Amino acid sequence: MRWINLFLFVLYPLSWFMPLMRAGLLPLFGLSEISVISGLQSLWGSDVFLALVVTAFALVAPMLKTLGLTLIQFHLLDRRALPAVNVLGKLAMADVFLIALYVTLAKGLGVGRVETAWGLYLFTACIVTSLVLGLVESRAKPQAPAAQG
Repeated sequence: MRWINLFLFVLYPLSWFMPLMRAGLLPLFGLSEISVISGLQSLWGSDVFLALVVTAFALVAPMLKTLGLTLIQFHLLDRRALPAVNVLGKLAMADVFLIALYVTLAKGLGVGRVETAWGLYLFTACIVTSLVLGLVESRAKPQAPAAQG
């Protein structure tokens, strides 16, 4: 499990640059690919508060959760911190919810065209994997750190 968690340090940044969705105003024009990073770049220019919220949910929370879980798994952080670490994973899931809500609203209003892209599934898989790892870790019996000598 430690290695899966460590692999998230690679997959999260990769997922931030992959296309989450393709959106366009009119069917006649091409669709623009939107990633977490490109969406954040647009937000910083138009709505700083929302950009801060999305940055916290999409970038900071998942990485802090992964870091915290890694520290617990390698016995560098007390297991009593696990509930707080797991809350960070739930915050990251809020970002996926916001993206899904945006896609649903855009499709429902009929304003342009929105298609989900494979990066959304990668980003979601990273977050769900992190949530599952946190759940498994919270149910595991605490192990004493390996004796060093």
